[in-house]
Amino acid sequence: MSNPIIKVKELGFHWETKDPFMFCAFHQDNYPKGEAHKGPSKDALKGRFLGNDFQKKEGWRMYHGQEVPGFPYHPHAGFETITLVEQGFADHSDSMGAKGRFGQGDAQWMTAGKGVLHSEMFPLVNQDKENPLLLFQIWLNLPKRSKKVEPHYKMLWHEEIPIVEEKDENGKLAKIKVIAGHYKSNKSLDPTPDSLAAVAKNDIQVWRITLEAGAEFTLPAGETKSNRVLFFYEGEKLKTEGFEIPEGHSLDLESSQELKLVNGNKKAELLLLQGKPINEPVVQQGPFVANSREEMSEIISDYQRTQFGGWPWPKAEFTHGDEGRFALFADGSLVKK
Repeated sequence: MSNPIIKVKELGFHWETKDPFMFCAFHQDNYPKGEAHKGPSKDALKGRFLGNDFQKKEGWRMYHGQEVPGFPYHPHAGFETITLVEQGFADHSDSMGAKGRFGQGDAQWMTAGKGVLHSEMFPLVNQDKENPLLLFQIWLNLPKRSKKVEPHYKMLWHEEIPIVEEKDENGKLAKIKVIAGHYKSNKSLDPTPDSLAAVAKNDIQVWRITLEAGAEFTLPAGETKSNRVLFFYEGEKLKTEGFEIPEGHSLDLESSQELKLVNGNKKAELLLLQGKPINEPVVQQGPFVANSREEMSEIISDYQRTQFGGWPWPKAEFTHGDEGRFALFADGSLVKK
């Protein structure tokens, strides 16, 4: 049998993915204590390029936020995002009239479809201690037939996301968090209705894998003709197929073959993305994704004309005060956690 490892690559700021995924943004920031407005103090903001702060000064970034870190309202069209917040919180608001605060293991699934405005701010809810953030945002493409579906967003609350625990022959633990797809017989929560992942044959798999120090874990063989990438973003090293893989690398894998991993002396954290390629032309311009230049022009024209419904909230970097975890959906329904 051939080697299941196709390529090993070093991780950058935006992690390289393969069709049908577009990229994965990884945000790890050790934010300071927050003020009443849910942002850092004025003293902490001195010397930063507010509005475009990506330098990770003192271990954290403001991104495009001026007062609160994060991404004030901006448009998306033609694809979907899966946002997993393992530490800290994200405040979502959008042009559909929906909003919510999620974090501590929650995930949000948003199908942008024909177009939506939304903001993602990272409120510093703790005023008496630091506010660490660990967030992944995965961009998943949509096929041509779904590029103009109605936008939709859904919450996957951490209490409901399946987490499978397995021990190896030495009693060492592996945890598999199934955000999309299935691990063995353990199926994920449903995605948004028009998602690429809503059709089983597309084989969309998103797992977060945690390995105890010294643990052995075998990534099971998946479907043929799927693209599979494993991201090793925290730990010491992994041994596999006669190689040692250091932290901060991704592995392009042959999806139809299993892969045995032997962890090093520190806990390892990994993310798996897998799916059948769409195999359609991709034209990306900033936050828009189309199949041709002509379709891209249509998206831009539509945004200029309609603003995708406009911004119904009082601020571009809108946050949700002292609310706990919640979701208010476009139909008016409310969920509190």
